[in-house]
Amino acid sequence: MPITDDDLLRQLSDVERVARHLRERLPEIRALGERIRAAIAAGGKVLTCGNGGSAAEAAHLATELLGRYKSNRPALPAIALNADGSLLTCIGNDFGYDDLFARQVSGLGRPGDLLLLFTSSGNSENLVAAAEAARAAGVYTAAFLGKEGGRLRGKCDWELLLPFPETARVQEGHLIALHLLSELLEE
Repeated sequence: MPITDDDLLRQLSDVERVARHLRERLPEIRALGERIRAAIAAGGKVLTCGNGGSAAEAAHLATELLGRYKSNRPALPAIALNADGSLLTCIGNDFGYDDLFARQVSGLGRPGDLLLLFTSSGNSENLVAAAEAARAAGVYTAAFLGKEGGRLRGKCDWELLLPFPETARVQEGHLIALHLLSELLEE
């Protein structure tokens, strides 16, 4: 059955609902931006991670921080833990997929750093394990969640829940949120 214009308009209406939801969460997003700014000013770094499409969001944020968002400015310290294929296959093969990010957090994370986790379901064991490793290392945790938040909900210091059942809407909301953070950190 072909997709109609009405089908596409319904999707656009859903995107508008996501934007309205984020408007209500703007103070929380601003607070995370200030937390990131303070951590970087004190010598900390940002670690990001996610799986699948959420891995793309995690890498996107690290790129905006380390590279640039809109203007040339000093690089901000950020590492996407899901970006190194050799490392991921090493840890996955030698320790298991559930330890993919926790092992990196244990090796790279220091008190004063932040770990930003991106997930549309909140049920990935490797993200739950990463949050636990971060807590043990004294690393501040922030979760960008979707749907009901899954098993990761309630396990992080800061959370942004996008309570939408469609993965696409959650990922679009996470993209908008990371661009808002980038805007705040660009100053």
